Amino acid sequence: MKIDVLTTFPEVFGPVLGASIVGRAREAGIVTIEVHDLRKWTGDRHRTTDDSPFGGGPGMVMKPEPFFEAVESLRCAAEAGCREEVVLLCPQGERFEQGTARGLAQKDHLILLCGHYEGVDERVREHLATRAISVGDYVLTGGEIPAMVVIDAVVRLLPGALGAEEGAEADSFAEGLLEHPQHTRPAEFRGWKVPEVLLSGNHEQIRRWRRKESLRRTKTVRPDLFEKAELTEEDRELLEEIEEEQRGSGSEAA
Repeated sequence: MKIDVLTTFPEVFGPVLGASIVGRAREAGIVTIEVHDLRKWTGDRHRTTDDSPFGGGPGMVMKPEPFFEAVESLRCAAEAGCREEVVLLCPQGERFEQGTARGLAQKDHLILLCGHYEGVDERVREHLATRAISVGDYVLTGGEIPAMVVIDAVVRLLPGALGAEEGAEADSFAEGLLEHPQHTRPAEFRGWKVPEVLLSGNHEQIRRWRRKESLRRTKTVRPDLFEKAELTEEDRELLEEIEEEQRGSGSEAA
């Protein structure tokens, strides 16, 4: 896969793209990532990428010309069979979720457009980007951090990017549920003990416990995710156990 990033702040990407899983994937040739200064595609001596908004108002709006020229020079659409996506990172886009990351991971080429200031000229969204994505319902300074989020989420799904291929499927959200609690040594710390089942060596019991705790955590913390999860017959049995435990706990408290 190849990923091109268009931004007016290319310097902020270096440490993130050179570290951990993304850095190793680049070194292994699994993904090629290039960060481009959008100013390279400006035509004036001041290298202007923004201007005041039509109709008045505070702040500045990013101009369409640099984005169009940059994307047209970078895109691979002319190559036969190239699966490409031009993504505008902006608050008005669709919400970025694990399913979105899986879809993007199937592409050959991603071009990520980082907005800034008050936003990007609407013609970029309407006539250049193939989709717009938001990483959440909060305000950020620009599209650089969202672009890093997208890159990290997508790259870890590429074959060979993780040390263990099953790792990505075990992560939170991979199956629509939050991940189960994790523990490591020591078995007891400041009086807090690791659940006995994890020390038992019984892999089936451990698997069942992890699934149960994943269901419990998702239902409690993210009921919106839980409502959309596809539950198995075993899941329903585990949920009944959880409800019985809660009823028992309530009786003890009474």
